[in-house]
Amino acid sequence: MSATPNSSGVSADTGTSTPSEISDEEPPVRVSIDIVAAARRQIAFLRAVDETDWLHHESNMIESIRRYDELWMPLISDLTEGSTTPVILPPFDVQWVWFCHTLNPVSYRRYCESRFSKIIGKPTIFDEENEDYAVMRCKGIWVQRYPTEPFENELDSDSQYPDVRNEDLLIEMKKQRLLYRKFSEPYMSELVYLIAARKRYKRFLCILEKFADGCPRLVPAADISLLWLTHQSYPTIYAGDMEIEEITRKVVGVWEKVKEEEVGATRKLWESIYNQPYEKAGGQVIMDLEDVVSIKPPFYWEVSYCDVNTKYKSVRPRFLLEVCVHVRLNIMKVMQEDEKKKFLRLRVMRCHRELKMDKPFCSFPLISWQKTWHLYCEFGTKGVVLDLRLRGGRCFKGSSSKDMVAVLWNDLLRSPSLTLESKLDQQVRVVVSITPPAQAPYLFKCVPDRVTDDSGAMISDVVLKMNNYHPQEGRWLSRTVLDHAGRQCFVVRMRVAGGIWRRGGETPSTVKREDRIIEIREGSWSYLAGTIGRVPEKVVGTAIPREPPDHQTAAWCFSTGDELTIQWELPSSTAGLSFNLQNQACPDSSVKLLKGRKMQYQTKKPNSLKEKGKQSMNNDQEVNEEDDDDEGFVTLVRFTEENPIGRATALLNWKLLVVELLPEEDAVLALLLCVSILRSVSEMRKEDVGSLLIRRRLKEAKQGTRDWGSVVLHPSCSSDISSPHLQPWHWNAIAVTAAASNGADNFTKQPAFTYSPVEGGDKLYKRGIIS
Repeated sequence: MSATPNSSGVSADTGTSTPSEISDEEPPVRVSIDIVAAARRQIAFLRAVDETDWLHHESNMIESIRRYDELWMPLISDLTEGSTTPVILPPFDVQWVWFCHTLNPVSYRRYCESRFSKIIGKPTIFDEENEDYAVMRCKGIWVQRYPTEPFENELDSDSQYPDVRNEDLLIEMKKQRLLYRKFSEPYMSELVYLIAARKRYKRFLCILEKFADGCPRLVPAADISLLWLTHQSYPTIYAGDMEIEEITRKVVGVWEKVKEEEVGATRKLWESIYNQPYEKAGGQVIMDLEDVVSIKPPFYWEVSYCDVNTKYKSVRPRFLLEVCVHVRLNIMKVMQEDEKKKFLRLRVMRCHRELKMDKPFCSFPLISWQKTWHLYCEFGTKGVVLDLRLRGGRCFKGSSSKDMVAVLWNDLLRSPSLTLESKLDQQVRVVVSITPPAQAPYLFKCVPDRVTDDSGAMISDVVLKMNNYHPQEGRWLSRTVLDHAGRQCFVVRMRVAGGIWRRGGETPSTVKREDRIIEIREGSWSYLAGTIGRVPEKVVGTAIPREPPDHQTAAWCFSTGDELTIQWELPSSTAGLSFNLQNQACPDSSVKLLKGRKMQYQTKKPNSLKEKGKQSMNNDQEVNEEDDDDEGFVTLVRFTEENPIGRATALLNWKLLVVELLPEEDAVLALLLCVSILRSVSEMRKEDVGSLLIRRRLKEAKQGTRDWGSVVLHPSCSSDISSPHLQPWHWNAIAVTAAASNGADNFTKQPAFTYSPVEGGDKLYKRGIIS
């Protein structure tokens, strides 16, 4: 097969280059199924399998194998006429056994031919409605044929293990137990991703058919592997499209150990035929190497089918995409005399303008593609700018630009391959690839603001004048809630004092403990003059302190129906803190508040690639010991019938008043938890542990300079930049969330503000917070 021609567009002048699409030509390889629709449905099926815990108990697996072997396969065989597969589907547990069996095409074909003298096919059903119809139709036939056999697997998980009928199939089911984890990234079910994957899958098959003889086994990338497994799960179609035994011999299985030379041979063969990098964004080699485990994304990013925060109009969803930049030098154009002075710089167009990542020209290879940058960007960053620069500009200092190219996310999304290629100064070839944007966790932080009165207006002479000099009544500490882009989403208020202030007369006094309520209002401030304004009208959440039960230190009742109780055994530290959250309206729901960064939020910064791999492999199992870095963190975990081991839906830092939450978790509940815990701990420790005494807005970094979470580097991407702003925020929470004025000292050294007597002095607020 001839190499795919390049169509790199470069402007005639030496200024800015123009990115061009990679050739969208698909090789003439036979795939007799709508592989895109099938793969999308396959991901949904694998997710359901992953979330169904009872399916993986050994006794249930053995019973499912019996039902598959004794009941389902004879039934579907009798109903299959010639090459026509009946439109019916078995029970869910039998579907899982059937799927696992088809992933070994050679074994499945021999099994079918020895028992039924034909290969049993699977119906091509790609939507949920028709799938439900096929299952119900099967149930009617099943009940008539097997009146004494229940349609669903009703074996008790605690019952004695039945005899194993097919040991190999049981091993296969255990091996595929966590298959969904390899394809759980939220962008993988997007149509544009799967369409791009289809072309790469066909190119991979073309290599297998024409070029793989005499080479080591080929290693499929993640997108290719997904479509390959999907293709295999339709056995008659797969058998008709290719030579099963020949193909199986040439490809490394999804759970097999991979050798470095196999990965290298696959990349080299792909590059020599198509003149493009083998791996791309969303198309990495996901298999475990012999001594190094593939590194997962540094943050939790999973499919969310519901977003409970859409009810808040002030909250905007956050979308991330994965970005890979591959670089290769043009051997015919490289000028040796300039090589040591040149370097390539990557910037993003918006949201993180201070980001500049440089790579020296001499580090780029001549004969292969190098993955130079691998990062995750918010869609609001708009795109990347690649700038080829020459050291020694004016007065021999700094650098000057030789050529640059801007690659926009929208242009990449319009490309069927999600990939664009550019040339810089005719010397450097650059390929940028992305994944479709997918919703990411919300990020919120509370920043100090001015004290407000009972009506919600800031304490100010401006408001006093507008009120005809009628004194403002009540004193509330206020916090503005900002999202990842610095937009105002909510205003949190904590009632501290009542009464008014008159010169030489009355002063506000602290209210009773049960009246020190917390409220959250949706929206942004309505500014009256400069930075003086009123809180939004709509109250979306409240927390009321109540008398704690026996042996508890503090208790809060939330407007969401939840009740928080806090117990503290060691007043000298937070080591003895424990939390309990219950919902009276939903007594069946189970929620736990775990101290520290738990489950997917565990942080253990590796020092080497091997350690990084081990961390990734053990990320779901190991529990880090408590340390100082975990102080202030609480992980919110929800338990359901589908997920009895729990699912972490939010990470809170009550000391910094920072929240990360999945779209399925309520932002108001998370904020109420944060502020309530901070209020309670401040009272218990008799000190202002969360800088609640600050009653002025601190200076923030200018919007767009380094917006929170806008760019995150993949751990495999080596960079000279070790900025905490390019890592998940909870790795170094203080540095990331600190305001611009004082850096990381904001939470240890309070700025010296001058507060007017009308607002009330520190003594008033200390009595309202601490005593």
